[in-house]
Amino acid sequence: MIFIAIGSNLPGAWSDTPYGMCQEAIQKISSRLQCQPIKISPWYETSPIPPSPQPLYINGIIAFQKKIQPVELLFILNDIEKEAGRMRNKVNEARPLDLDIIDIDGLVIDDFPRLILPHPRAHQRGFVLYPLRDIAPMWTHPLSHKSVEQLISELPLDQEIDLYHNQVDKV
Repeated sequence: MIFIAIGSNLPGAWSDTPYGMCQEAIQKISSRLQCQPIKISPWYETSPIPPSPQPLYINGIIAFQKKIQPVELLFILNDIEKEAGRMRNKVNEARPLDLDIIDIDGLVIDDFPRLILPHPRAHQRGFVLYPLRDIAPMWTHPLSHKSVEQLISELPLDQEIDLYHNQVDKV
């Protein structure tokens, strides 16, 4: 199973809201992979990490069942981010779209700086772990072998995360 994190905190090329950008990203990913997600998490509103005055993010996770080379998937996601209007000027800046491969069938890849799997900071991010738990409650981290529940219990208390209540599914 492929788990992809989707996030946005700015309007972009496809929508004037971060939530709309995330919804459109699902469509773009599905089109490029030529398959529909088998699971889509609820959406969460989250504070930026590290803390900053930038707008709150909308975050979720989608899951696909697809055979694809991890680097090919990475290139597709980077291309979609660029189409959405993302420009990579500095780390952790506000962005109209952020797409991250969290896990692909438990693969461990350390091809720094090109691709690292599982995502190297997924286990430290509530905005990844909460939606991941929603769609894959039995998921375990491929390196630490900790459950998603255990990883959530170890999160720092300063990460703000709430269900996004303005959800209207377009997918």
